[in-house]
Amino acid sequence: MQVVSCNSFGPIDQLVFEEHASVPLSAGQVRIAVSACGVNFVDGLIVQGLYQLKPVLPFVPGGEIAGVVSEVASDVTSHAVGDRVFATTGLSGGFASEVVLPAFRVLHTPDAITDGQAATFVQSYCTAWFALRLRARAQAGERLLVLGAGGGVGLAAVDVGRSMGLRVIAAASSESKRELALANGAEAVIDTSSEDVKARAKELSGGGVHHVYDPVGGALAEAGLRSLRDDGQLLVIGFASGEIPKLPANQVLLRNRRVTGVDWGGWTITHAAENASMLAEVIAAVGRGELHPVQPRSYPLADVAEALTDQVERRVVGKTVLVP
Repeated sequence: MQVVSCNSFGPIDQLVFEEHASVPLSAGQVRIAVSACGVNFVDGLIVQGLYQLKPVLPFVPGGEIAGVVSEVASDVTSHAVGDRVFATTGLSGGFASEVVLPAFRVLHTPDAITDGQAATFVQSYCTAWFALRLRARAQAGERLLVLGAGGGVGLAAVDVGRSMGLRVIAAASSESKRELALANGAEAVIDTSSEDVKARAKELSGGGVHHVYDPVGGALAEAGLRSLRDDGQLLVIGFASGEIPKLPANQVLLRNRRVTGVDWGGWTITHAAENASMLAEVIAAVGRGELHPVQPRSYPLADVAEALTDQVERRVVGKTVLVP
């Protein structure tokens, strides 16, 4: 089988595309012929050794896959050869032409979405669902500002927010990203390359937003904080800009604002049952057509360095997958 190997932490272009022997099945497992491997910002951090968790070297990067079941262990009854499925593999294992996983971790792909969509929605949509429903407890009619709204994580927040009845303002740096955010449910957009985010967000929301969804960090985080109304909250998702912001605490104090951490990945480790229930809700919403994951751009698996570099350097509009 074809795999991408990370033999040492370092520059993305050190990744190796090579052939490995297929892994034999054990009891309770299924083999998946992978048709799409989701590419996420965090994958680029992991292979460079910049993420807080580090897989044991050498490893195969990638955490999301979709494809078709090609083999099942004799004791598996939940899946059959030919089933369309998707799965998360954790911090590693996804950038490969086939994957072997315990059957209980493999989910059936809703008919409403393609394999590319199935391989790219779990991390971004579960993060958005966790952030807006469980951490923020956002309510219909409230105003939501999404920073970095043209990337996969931001677009998922736009879509989930829209489905909850939130009035979404999308902030992004390029016209193509802003157009995609509008197509996914944003009511208005802000050009972060030329507009004052705080002033424009306050103007569009009539005095300030209730929630800011921030996967970007850096200088935009403070602009987002200052765009909040009284009792508003900044949802800290990540730091795609590469800069962890130092927020002025007086801006939290004086308007009774809140700063809320959102670590869906860490939460899943200690809340496995709750996460399984949440994931089922997200999948059901996708299957009913209430959520609309974007169709990703495809790269050949051998072009993994280009795909990851585009992701890390924030050139990606929407989502991307590697195709074996």
